[in-house]
Amino acid sequence: MSAAEKNAQINSDNNLAKEGGKCATLIKNATLVNADSTSHVDILIEDGKIAEIAPSIFRPDAEQIDAFGKYVMPGGIDAHTHFNIDVGLAQSCDDFESGTIAAACGGTTTIIDHMGFGPEGCNLHHQLARYHAFAADKAVVDYSFHGVIQHVDDSILDEMESMVLQEGISSFKLYLTYKHKLNDGEVLRVLERLGQLDALACVHPENDQAISWLQQKYISQGNTGPIYHALSRPPECEAEAIARMINLAAIAGNAPLYIVHLSNGPGLDYIRLSQQEGQPVFAETCPQYLTLDIGRYNEPEMGGLKYIMSPPLRDMDHQNSLWQGLQDGSISTVATDHCSFTFEQKLSGRNDFRMCPGGAPGVETRMPLMFSEGVMKGKLGINRFVDITSTRPAKLFGLYPRKGVVREGADADLVIFDPDRCVRITQRHLHGNSDYSPFEGMEVRGWPVLTMVRGQIVAKDGQFVGAPGYGEFLKRSGLPEEYHFFQTA
Repeated sequence: MSAAEKNAQINSDNNLAKEGGKCATLIKNATLVNADSTSHVDILIEDGKIAEIAPSIFRPDAEQIDAFGKYVMPGGIDAHTHFNIDVGLAQSCDDFESGTIAAACGGTTTIIDHMGFGPEGCNLHHQLARYHAFAADKAVVDYSFHGVIQHVDDSILDEMESMVLQEGISSFKLYLTYKHKLNDGEVLRVLERLGQLDALACVHPENDQAISWLQQKYISQGNTGPIYHALSRPPECEAEAIARMINLAAIAGNAPLYIVHLSNGPGLDYIRLSQQEGQPVFAETCPQYLTLDIGRYNEPEMGGLKYIMSPPLRDMDHQNSLWQGLQDGSISTVATDHCSFTFEQKLSGRNDFRMCPGGAPGVETRMPLMFSEGVMKGKLGINRFVDITSTRPAKLFGLYPRKGVVREGADADLVIFDPDRCVRITQRHLHGNSDYSPFEGMEVRGWPVLTMVRGQIVAKDGQFVGAPGYGEFLKRSGLPEEYHFFQTA
């Protein structure tokens, strides 16, 4: 069945429900948690939207869901995934179908995917068209894309305007390492132009020359194991690039800046300093940097290859710094950098860590891990949990208030969390195409038991119940005026 046929079936089912008198869904006895409030209410959903929120709603014609003893929250927004990506060494094993099924089962209702590099010299719309084709008949949750800047000239700078205003792509990724890295002059041109368009520059910050020098040093010494991936990309390589980007953004007229996958404490210190000076600098971290440490690279039988990602895992001191950043608001969001491969694909780096494709799965486990490690262990308040996993990404990436909040008029994107459900994470119970989870064996308390996208239940009790192609592409607006200078509230 095609995506169009599946959506037609969904619409037909909805029409039948209306004809039979069941034209709405009513969630009873909800403990509703938004980023700024918690309340005990009923929630009425009609036509894919939140129609009413009140202490008690009587609608006998509605399908009812009893949420007693559970939290009802805005669906998660993962602002950093990589589906269908070819990293040169390998093609990732999750496409927009398997990846978004995993997202839905983990309580995430919207993803924003970082498009991969295209052919040498291609324009910005080339990859956008390619990714629209990847996702259109596959995605089960709503989605958008970040633009990708792989070279800079006048035509690319001019093309950004139509990407933002016509295509709804209001954020762009640039890299300071890898094949299509930009030099400082190119970065300045991009930052200035994006600032003019109220678009957000998302930056992968690592010092490419330092990494190359360290890699050559270790390889020449015969040090080829997974641990040398981490040692060749030390915290200083990331922190230096963060500081450089902050200074370049200031030169470019305080252009808004978003640091992706922050993994180290010194880099966070630079970010805090810039925020104190009023610069619009925002940071994202990921569950792997909050829960896993550098010792993983020493797992036997080449198990350390499972954790090769960039930046690499750090030691516990950096983990503690990142939790502090989430607590004090200097880190704005938690995403995943989901970029999945099978272990067999990872084993291509068995004789040389540089040959291992970088990335790991995580889109399904983000919400449970952050709830368990953050809320249930007292590191985060539950409202802050909602903020970093849903509300703040929605605001920064032009989706709020349609997404990221449960209020009247918003999309009915909801996740119901059972705080008492204890789960041991194991790949055989997850839904992505990788054959391992970096979080294998971790016990978490709190798990999503229902996920709803625009009023449709897409996952329930750990099972996917939606339809490929149901997800809609989201055109996004530019950075709100309130974020032109840093806001923590």
